[in-house]
Amino acid sequence: MIRSELIQKIADENPHLYQRDVERIVNTIFSEITDALAGGNRVELRGFGAFSVKKRDARVGRNPRTGESVHVEEKFVPFFKTGKLLRDRLNGN
Repeated sequence: MIRSELIQKIADENPHLYQRDVERIVNTIFSEITDALAGGNRVELRGFGAFSVKKRDARVGRNPRTGESVHVEEKFVPFFKTGKLLRDRLNGN
């Protein structure tokens, strides 16, 4: 599902809300999650999962085309861990 499909589904299920308001709500939620992660915080949505940031150390990688060694700098990457309710629902429990 992409963002526009999510917005349309929420708007369809809530006919009392304008689509532009639903779009603003969805964009605000995503923006707040992004801002929290950029600030190094963890975002937990009970029953769904938790977003966090993990640090990947610097390393020596390989260019797959040439086989040449390449230095890869340290970086931070987003990480998502599913919640128990989501895992159970996916597994039919």
